[in-house]
Amino acid sequence: MMLESAGGSHPLLKKRFVVFCLAAAGVFLLLMLRLWHLQVINHERYLHLSEKNRIRYIPIAAPRGPVYDRNGILLVDNRPSFTVSVLRPEVPDPEELLAKLATLLHQELPALEKKWQAGRSLPRFRPIPLAEDVGRNAMEMVQENSLQLPGVLVEVRPVRAYPKGNAAAHILGYLGEIDLSELRNPDFSAYRGGDLVGKSGLEKTLEPYLRGVEGERRVEVDVQGRELRQLRTQEALPGNKVFLTLRQDLQEAADQALGEQAGSVVVLSVKTGEVLAMVSKPSFDPALFARGISDDEWRKLTNNPRHPLENKAIQGQYPPGSTFKMAVALAALRSGAAGPGTTFDCQGSIQVGNREFRCWKEEGHGPTNLHRALKESCDVWFYQVALETGIEAIAAAARDLGLGSRLGFPLEGEKTGLIPDREWKRARFRQPWYDGETVIAGIGQGFVLVTPLQLAVMSAAIANGGQVLQPRLVEKVENWKGETVYSGAPKILHAAGFDPRNLGLIRRALTAAVNEIHGTGYASRLAGVTMAGKTGTAQVVKLKEEKEKDLSLEEINYRFRDHALFTGFAPADAPEVAISVVVEHGGHGSSAAAPVAKAVLSRYFGLNEPIPGDEQAGSD
Repeated sequence: MMLESAGGSHPLLKKRFVVFCLAAAGVFLLLMLRLWHLQVINHERYLHLSEKNRIRYIPIAAPRGPVYDRNGILLVDNRPSFTVSVLRPEVPDPEELLAKLATLLHQELPALEKKWQAGRSLPRFRPIPLAEDVGRNAMEMVQENSLQLPGVLVEVRPVRAYPKGNAAAHILGYLGEIDLSELRNPDFSAYRGGDLVGKSGLEKTLEPYLRGVEGERRVEVDVQGRELRQLRTQEALPGNKVFLTLRQDLQEAADQALGEQAGSVVVLSVKTGEVLAMVSKPSFDPALFARGISDDEWRKLTNNPRHPLENKAIQGQYPPGSTFKMAVALAALRSGAAGPGTTFDCQGSIQVGNREFRCWKEEGHGPTNLHRALKESCDVWFYQVALETGIEAIAAAARDLGLGSRLGFPLEGEKTGLIPDREWKRARFRQPWYDGETVIAGIGQGFVLVTPLQLAVMSAAIANGGQVLQPRLVEKVENWKGETVYSGAPKILHAAGFDPRNLGLIRRALTAAVNEIHGTGYASRLAGVTMAGKTGTAQVVKLKEEKEKDLSLEEINYRFRDHALFTGFAPADAPEVAISVVVEHGGHGSSAAAPVAKAVLSRYFGLNEPIPGDEQAGSD
């Protein structure tokens, strides 16, 4: 019975044994398949991951391209700086690490924590910069304590340097860390979080040319993250070299001439439209942004009532005052409303409707023609002529001279200014245009607004025979092989369309305004070179009470003082350069703006002994 029972179970055991063998074979097969999958199919992936455990990939920041003036004088370069960064995967205790770094670097712990959190959006193996542009002592302290600082790196990164200070800060611009909106932009597809990009000026406009190509350093590390040996280095490629149309000596002269006053100076070539100088004051120190601007420093800049971050040359919009009389005179000549012999008797004011409009010269100029009206800036003559000409013809002439629209300047933020007419007022205010508004537009007040760049372009057009030129700032861009990758060229936006004889009349009157007795710019005439130009005083707000009390400029609240303007060209008989000067709240153009132009053009022509001021100069 027992034998039979045992024998009967033998087939069952055999069956179970077969099942067991098949299961074991299946498991081994699965293991072999998995091994084959790991070692053959995903060999590259896991090899890369294993290398990550012992090989550190450290990016090498690329130096941005240098910027030079037209004569090869260096305006922007790079300098080496030490940056303390950290690799997240190698940090076992972030809180402890940040506390140690705060002590070693003498920095606030919350600031380091904020940068750590911001860096979590970066790729996992990309170093997070915690402290930038640190001093040598701090760098050495970090290196001495490296064993207690797992994952911490000391990198050498290029930082922007400004050999000439902040004189061209608004042109050059500044850098900032790339933000989320930029990262989502297809134009920035090659960028990563933490990269620096141009935020203003040429740094932004020429970003594709100035940005270099990042390199990489591969090093072998031990389990504690210490470097054992360097495996391979791919050097970074610097950005291209940029050459501007600026003349550094003129830029410096304009900066010095403005001094601490707020305002702008623009100097252009009348033949090519090249910008030889462009200064906006007050300025800012671009080095603040290069090393990383603090919240307090940023607030001081943005809350400053004189707006140091604004490029007043292209973004400041001012009533042009009497500098606008050139456009009104050309409009009158073109329309036939006035000619060179048209004379009005200026008795100090005129009556239009129930309102009195006064001349700046209370006793009046007496019988005045076109030449004298521009030379001595007679308001009454231009009141009368503006009424005869009409706002439509005045607006058309102003626009033909480059006013009231963008000029295609290569920097971001260029404003249009404003040249009003009847249609504009109906659309803006749903009101008709009144004769009184034509009267005040005739002397560059009311709704009329221009930028300093537009004033310089207008003067250049009058000087060169009527060609409105696009202002140029970039002469060329070269790579490091010396090959030109971009070259600028003069561009005529349009021809102003004025009779050459009429332009000649205006040029002669502007020459008289600076070089003849009683001319409003007589005090700022040059020695050895004949300058032509027009002064202007632009009212900021009507100050009837202060005027009646005869307060001096210093006694009037700064915000309520008139703007001072000057625009012109030189030499008068063979023009080379045009200039515009705006001094915010400077008072009179003759006493505040014209002397600035005199100082800048003295530098341009190499004049060492400018003529001193004269008591018989005008005061517009």
